Amino acid sequence: MNHKDLNAWKESVNLVTKIYKLTEQFPKEEMFGIVNQMRRAAISVPSNIAEGCARYSDKDTFRFIDMAYGSIAELETQLIISEN
Repeated sequence: MNHKDLNAWKESVNLVTKIYKLTEQFPKEEMFGIVNQMRRAAISVPSNIAEGCARYSDKDTFRFIDMAYGSIAELETQLIISEN
């Protein structure tokens, strides 16, 4: 399975771009705080999907997909915190 064919991977790459654009608007003092955390969480979603697809077993693939899902939950939490 090629990760580039998956809609989840394509959408998560788009999400990274949106997070970068959004966090450009954050205060400069947050650059090494929540901005860095949000960007890292966003980047890990398509990265884990890609790595999972490159694995040779379904068990490994599902493990990386599960990590991508965890990164989405992390990012969602950070968005809520930054909104507050």
